[in-house]
This record gives sequence, structure tokens and C-alpha cells, in this order.
Amino acid sequence: MRVLVVDDSRVMRQIVIRTLRQAGYDWDVREASNGAEGLAAVQSDEPDVVLSDWNMPEMTGIEFLKSLRAAGFGTPFGFVTSEGSPQMREQAEAAGALFLIAKPFTAEGFRDVIEPVLA
Repeated sequence: MRVLVVDDSRVMRQIVIRTLRQAGYDWDVREASNGAEGLAAVQSDEPDVVLSDWNMPEMTGIEFLKSLRAAGFGTPFGFVTSEGSPQMREQAEAAGALFLIAKPFTAEGFRDVIEPVLA
């Protein structure tokens, strides 16, 4: 599996990658620091799944997701973000996200949310 981790914080990207590995996912990981970089990365070499932050400069996560869908990409997409309000979850789902993992998160929490998506 190939995953694209998109977050404007390098430290948070590393935490997400470490948590994926702790959850047992030894995936090929690529990184992007905002939605615009993420969009370019998907367009050049589509990954199997995208994990994106919501609040980023240049292009937010929700703008990134909407741009992907508008361009015809159906790449499985999930948010890993510090905000998990019902309104954000509703907006994410309406835009085509498969899940939203709210920080702080655990390896078990990642597995619980990602496993059904992979099945």
C-alpha cells in the first residue's frame, strides 16, 4: 500500500507515520506539506490512500479533497485533524472523505477506522 500523508507540520507528519507503523501498517509513505502539494502528488502518482490534516496554508484539507474529487480522483481519503466536531465530520463526509480521526489518536484508533476502509 502507498499512503500520502499531508500536514503542514513536519512533526505531525512523522507522528502520523509512526502511528501507522505502530498500528501494523508498513506502507510506502510519501509526504506533502499542504493541500496544493498533496494535489500535485496525487496527480503525478496516485497513492492507495490519503491522510490529510484539515487546517493548512496554501490549500486546506477540505479544499484539497474537493479538488481531488472535481478532478475525477476517487482516491480513498481520510482526515487526521485536531478538530472532530459533528459539523466537520458532516462536511468531510459530504465532500467524500471516508473517515476523520481526531487528535490525539492511538494506533488502535487508527486500526479501528482504517480497517473497514481497506476491506
